Amino acid sequence: MKYTGEAPQEELATGERSTRNRVARSILDHGPSTAADLAERVGLTQAAVRRHLDALVSDGVVEAREQRVYGTRTRGRPAKVFALTDCGRDAFDQSYDKLAADALRWIAETAGDEAVVAFARARMAAQSEAYRAAVEAADPQARTEALARALSADGYAATARSAPAPQQGEQLCQHHCPVAHVAEQFPQLCEAETEFFSSLLGTHVQRLATLAHGDGVCTTFVPRSGPAAPQTSQTTPSASSASTAGRNPA
Repeated sequence: MKYTGEAPQEELATGERSTRNRVARSILDHGPSTAADLAERVGLTQAAVRRHLDALVSDGVVEAREQRVYGTRTRGRPAKVFALTDCGRDAFDQSYDKLAADALRWIAETAGDEAVVAFARARMAAQSEAYRAAVEAADPQARTEALARALSADGYAATARSAPAPQQGEQLCQHHCPVAHVAEQFPQLCEAETEFFSSLLGTHVQRLATLAHGDGVCTTFVPRSGPAAPQTSQTTPSASSASTAGRNPA
C-alpha cells in the first residue's frame, strides 16, 4: 500500500493533506518522534499534530511505540513516539527507486561491477565529513552513540545499545534506510556503508541484518575494542544473532 495522504472518503482539504504529509516527512527525516517534537518542527499545536497522527496511524502510515530510554529511567510513563511503518517509508522511497536502480544497472553493464563498488564508496565518502566530525569529537567509548546521532540527523532513525551477551560490544541499529529497495539489487551499497562505519570507528564491524534483505532493521555489531580489519558482508558472529537482531530492532 502506498500512502497518498488522502482519507478513505477523500474528505480532506488539500491543506490538510499537505500538513499531514509534512508530519510524516518530519518523522522520516528525524526518526521516531514525540507529538511535542513534531509540533515544534512543523509549527503546529500538539493537539493539531495528534489529530494528524491519529489519521496517519489509521491509514497504516505511522505506528505508535514506547520511547526507548538509555541509562537511568526517570519516574513516570515513557513518552510515546511515532515511527513510520514499512508502508510509510515506501511512500517516500519508491518514487526514486526505479531511476536509481536503472542508473546503477547501466553503470554495471557499461563499466562492470567494480564501477558500482567505486560509486558506492564515493557516495559514502561524499557524506563522510559530518559523520567523521561527530565521531572524532566524542569520547572513545561514546563513538558508536555519536555515529547513531549523526545518522539520525540524516533520517536513518539510528540507535546504539549494548550487544546481547556473550558478545562484547554494541549494536548500531538503523530503523530507516532511504536506499533499502535499491540495495536489494545492489548490495554494494550496504557493503560500502559497512566499510565506512569500520573506518570511522577504527575497528572491524560486522553487519548482522539489513532492511534490504527483509530484516526489521539494519544492525551492525561494533566490538568494544580491536584493530580495524578488511570488511565483509558476512552476518556474523552467528546466523542466529543476525536473525534475532532483525526481528528485535533496537
